[in-house]
Amino acid sequence: MNILILGSGGRECAFAWKISQSPLCTKLFIAPGNAGTAQYGKNIAIAPTDFEAVKKVCIEESIDILLPGNEDPLVAGVYDFFKQDEALKHIIVVGPSRDGAILEGSKAFSKDFMQRHKIPTAAYREFDKANYEEGVAYIQNHSLPVVLKADGLAAGKGVIIAENTADALEAFKNMIQDAMFGTASAKVVVEEFLTGIELSVFAFTDGKNFLLLPEAKDYKRIGEGDTGLNTGGMGAVSPLPFADKAFMEKVVQKIVQPTVDGLAQEGRIYQGFIFFGLINVGGEPWVIEYNCRMGDPETEVVIPRINNDLVEMFVAMHEQQLHSYSLITAEKAAATVMLVAKGYPGTYEKGNEVTGCEQITNSLLFHAGTQIIEDKIQTQGGRLLAVTSYGNTIQEALQQSYANIEKINYEGKTFRKDIGYEFKD
Repeated sequence: MNILILGSGGRECAFAWKISQSPLCTKLFIAPGNAGTAQYGKNIAIAPTDFEAVKKVCIEESIDILLPGNEDPLVAGVYDFFKQDEALKHIIVVGPSRDGAILEGSKAFSKDFMQRHKIPTAAYREFDKANYEEGVAYIQNHSLPVVLKADGLAAGKGVIIAENTADALEAFKNMIQDAMFGTASAKVVVEEFLTGIELSVFAFTDGKNFLLLPEAKDYKRIGEGDTGLNTGGMGAVSPLPFADKAFMEKVVQKIVQPTVDGLAQEGRIYQGFIFFGLINVGGEPWVIEYNCRMGDPETEVVIPRINNDLVEMFVAMHEQQLHSYSLITAEKAAATVMLVAKGYPGTYEKGNEVTGCEQITNSLLFHAGTQIIEDKIQTQGGRLLAVTSYGNTIQEALQQSYANIEKINYEGKTFRKDIGYEFKD
């Protein structure tokens, strides 16, 4: 089978690494890809949301499976585009329709969906310019801290946790009146702050049945001790000691099953990955957010812990046979640490040469914001490389990743040294 992955991050590199191992994979293409994905398939320089360009590649390369890595093409309706086109509709799309992807595309929708299907989530209200003054009054009387979320896609930056009312009101104004996140913050969800430990849970569904994938925890803040600005993710670990069988049974019963059932009841076509951003509050799982694809950098620890053939899994999804399919998970722990550009998530340099990648041993190296230019690996993004390792424990895996990070060099090399700090052996 010929397979096309859309995207250019560490998540897509991890998918490319895994899919390239499948005997069912004849040819693999990644659009646009990065310096790492080029090891596993052919990079094609097109944008994932340029559907006409994607169509051209699919026809020219006789693509059988399309895997959109990030949310943009899914929310924009790539599934619908393919299924409504005579030349493309036979292609397996590993991802939901636009009606399914709205779970991530609109925070207000997802909160309403959870309310409709009695899925535990924080109390909330939604506001826009029409009821702006009502929102101001609501915030003035809200307990602290308070969470403000841009309704639409904001590249992972549309969430603000305000510790005091003045900051909350300023953020509210910036988001709605001053279009801080463009059209994404034309509507804002204001919700209560939940205290607990966060985790990421993933399900792979055919629209009726699902497989529960390994859980993970990622580290969003740029600074050690979870301080500083939010990023796309500085590292991740899997499995999680607190996510025991009893807790995960609650996750399935109260969250995953009602979500899959709710999508089906509402007639929303959903095949592919569902990301549940959860928080463990006193042993009870609550939903913080949904995503309509895998997380990054969580993919870099979840996919290495799956022993199944992913292509085989995609075919089982397409044939709605996941009820008779078993997931085989590696017992070992996995940990990944992100190397980022100096200054990220703010302004950062591009075009710095990266050396030492070929010296990595006993770890997996997943590229993100890198490109090969004039036969050299160069930095082209904020998050650059994910170094993933296995271990008998999370800390053992982390030690291996940190040992290999020492071999990699580029100007402004930056990474967190405390990933997995809560899970000491």
